[in-house]
Amino acid sequence: MAQPEWSVVFYERGDSAPVREFLETLDKKTQVRFVWSIEQLRRRNVQARKPLVDHVEGKIWELREESQTNIYRLLYFMASGRRIVFLHGFQKKTQKTPRRDIDVAQQRLDEFNADEGRES
Repeated sequence: MAQPEWSVVFYERGDSAPVREFLETLDKKTQVRFVWSIEQLRRRNVQARKPLVDHVEGKIWELREESQTNIYRLLYFMASGRRIVFLHGFQKKTQKTPRRDIDVAQQRLDEFNADEGRES
């Protein structure tokens, strides 16, 4: 029996789509790698594991990508309706995920759920 399809959603607020905008700032090779990684996550969804993804905290997970000497992360969560919602993207420069990046993702998760009439 085939697994149900999952869809990818990028958080938007007004005219802004922060994760899409972040991805556009990356070099083409890294963009291509993220397209591949996002598709792998879409296919594996809740069964995705390291090194592709890692749990951050609460409902927030990170999609992991490296390019030459840079490390990048896209923070996301799994929403109802088999949706993977990307909340925030950043270049990782420290061992631990910076608190401010987690807070940005949590705020966007809360806004996304409020827009849908749910609590996080």
